[in-house]
Amino acid sequence: MTNLLFMILAVLVASSVALLLYLPVRRQRAMREVLDAADALEARLRAARAEIEAVAGDEGRDPVGDAMREMLRQRLWLRDHGRRASLNQLVEVRASIDDARSRIEQQLNKIEQARAAPLA
Repeated sequence: MTNLLFMILAVLVASSVALLLYLPVRRQRAMREVLDAADALEARLRAARAEIEAVAGDEGRDPVGDAMREMLRQRLWLRDHGRRASLNQLVEVRASIDDARSRIEQQLNKIEQARAAPLA
């Protein structure tokens, strides 16, 4: 009976240690993925700005500038709160970055379609 209790206790301790080691790794991975996604979006936004300016010039609304300001806001949030952010918060920030990238890609697709459309 004592051996059984000892084995159950050992399994519980091992499980607890494994869980405590696993959670920080998931959080670190989430933080790294957020930063990588932010870097990729920023690079895409710079390329998008060049494409949009080539077609439309410097005039009018600046959707890339809006997205760049949002990216800066997210980076400042990460700097100020990233170390204490929960895994769920990091996932939400990552989703926000992915949504921004999707929106800029849609705008670029519209520009490409307008460029490819025959002049009437």
